[in-house]
Parts: sequence; C-alpha cells; structure tokens
Amino acid sequence: MFLVNGPNNQSRVVGMRGSRRIALIAVFAAITTALDSMVTPGFSSGVWYGWVFLMSPVNGMILGPWDGFLATLISVLVGHTLVLRDSVYEYVFTIGAPLGALMAGLVFRGERRWALAYFAAFLGLYFLNPVGRNLPVWGMWDVYVAFTVLLVITILEKRMDGKLTANTRTAAALGALMGLEADILYRIFVLVPLGGYELFYGLTPELLAMIWSVPAPLITPLKVGTSLFISTLLVPSILKITEESFNA
Repeated sequence: MFLVNGPNNQSRVVGMRGSRRIALIAVFAAITTALDSMVTPGFSSGVWYGWVFLMSPVNGMILGPWDGFLATLISVLVGHTLVLRDSVYEYVFTIGAPLGALMAGLVFRGERRWALAYFAAFLGLYFLNPVGRNLPVWGMWDVYVAFTVLLVITILEKRMDGKLTANTRTAAALGALMGLEADILYRIFVLVPLGGYELFYGLTPELLAMIWSVPAPLITPLKVGTSLFISTLLVPSILKITEESFNA
C-alpha cells in the first residue's frame, strides 16, 4: 500500500503492488545515492560532505517512514562505499540520514508523538553528559528551535482540529525540518554522549567547545534551510504525480 496526503492533510491509501513499491524504493535510493556521492569542496566529513540531506526527508514523506528509511539507508551505505570518506567512522554517523527520513515521514503523516519522544530522549542524553552540559548553548540553537516548533504545533493542532498543517506544502516543510534536525541530533548523540569526539577524532572537550562556538551554529542551519526549501517544492508535486499515476 502507498500512503499519500491529500487536501487538508487527510491521508488516503492507494493500492500499490509489491513490484511498484520495490521500484519506487530503488528509484529514490538511486537518486539519493548519487547525491550522497557528490563531494562538497572544503569538507572531508560531516553533514556537508555529501548531499544526501536534500533527499532524505523527501524519501520519508513520499515513500512513507519505513520505506523512506530503507531507501535512504541503502543510498548512504552505497554512496559512502563508492566515495570513501576520510574515516570509516563516517558509516556510524550516516545512520542519522535514514533516521531523519523516518522522522520526516512520521511527522508528515501527523504521527508527531514519535518525533517528540525521539527529540526528548536524545536531548535528555545530551544534557546528562557532563561534556554536553558544558558546551555553548547556541551551538545547537537550530535543534532547540525545531523541537519548540514541533511542541507548539502539536499543541495548537489539537485546538485547531488539524487545520494548522492542512496544506501539503506546510506539512512538507514541518516534516523536512524535523527530519533534518533528527539527523543532526543523532550525529550529536554519537559525537558527544557516546564520546565520538574523542574516540573517532581525538578531540579534547576544549577543542570540541571551540567547534561548537563558531562553525557548528552556522553550518548545520544552512543545510537545513537548503533542504527545507527543496522539500517544500518537490513533495507536493511528486505526491500529485504519484497519485495520478496510481489512480490512472
């Protein structure tokens, strides 16, 4: 089955054979693999090394949470193998992209409680870590803003009977925002609470704090803004084309 969002964000189920489902996963995985293989000049690792972030939330919203997760997982594993990163540890961080696709798909379909639980859990683990508590607060400002936006919209939606995100483009923007920040939050979880900053990169807490102060608050929001713009353009159009194809 294939789930699409129609007018007023009401979900409708469109029949889809297994072969069509596999074909869609393969197509989106291929596109995302190509983007993940694109190297950004000046970066050797991290969120900007590949361009998978342009498609990961789109995968979750178009294919659904779990098929989007699968398509993105395939793409990052293949893409990271075709274009090797400087460190094998990048395979650990790149799981954030499939998780982001999963969260984008859930939020897009109104299943926001799972995203709220995800953010609450990972932020809780971050602040329980002594190093995390001592890092500059503004280093993760975009994550805090996204979590606050999700909380506010979840509360307001109950009072407005779902009208706040009834428009597909608005729902896509929210899904993309939460999917991308979920990806970033997973990377932060590996880097800080799990000690990846020292284990993988040999950084001291002092050096990590310097990175947290300047590059981090600027780099990740640029990624989010770029992908959010692409998602709001692509998702409504792709859903319309897909729905018309399956109903033809």
